[in-house]
Amino acid sequence: MSTRTQYEADLAALKGSLARMSQLSADAVEDALEALCTADAEEAKGIIKGDTEVNRMERDIEHRCMTLLLRQQPVAGDLRFISAAMKVVTDVERIGDHAADIAEIVPHLAGVRKAGDPAVSRSIEMGRKAHKMLQDAMSAFAAEDEAAAKAVIDADDAVDYDFNTIKRMLAAEIAADPGKVDAALDVLMVIKYLERIGDHAVNIAEWVEFLRTGRYHHEKMF
Repeated sequence: MSTRTQYEADLAALKGSLARMSQLSADAVEDALEALCTADAEEAKGIIKGDTEVNRMERDIEHRCMTLLLRQQPVAGDLRFISAAMKVVTDVERIGDHAADIAEIVPHLAGVRKAGDPAVSRSIEMGRKAHKMLQDAMSAFAAEDEAAAKAVIDADDAVDYDFNTIKRMLAAEIAADPGKVDAALDVLMVIKYLERIGDHAVNIAEWVEFLRTGRYHHEKMF
């Protein structure tokens, strides 16, 4: 196999690995929302266990990136992709962590919140928006689609709005019954993780401009 052919195969393998890792994290978020909806403690355990594979893939992708940079000395668009991939993989890994964090709360939440609880239901709706942002961000990154990336960034406003709305719901609960503090804090932690998932999706989307132009404009720090 020629050096060029090997390089192209290694680059394709990197892109494939990043896509698979991203899908694993997206699936973990979806499963965490389902566990929230059904209060399924066993499903929650599976999500936590699955985070080990996401962490392993992060290390593998970082190794692939460094190998390409050191051995192949890529130029132009390929160099931008590899550089962006090294940043994006961190966001994807953290998304997997947040899905596992939510899963850890599910068993306890099930004991203090009734089925159909308004705050939990609203949190699940918020989570579905964040999940869609993640999927759309990775699609935009793979396609280097700046318009799709901008739509992801704009969508974060709706997730932030839900976050603040649910916080107010929880504050009202506590004001009416101080004994509900622990139950409210569980939901507050869930929506904080969901809000961070949306933030990481924005981070990923913001790298699309870099892929296209070599410029990176980052408005927020996460």
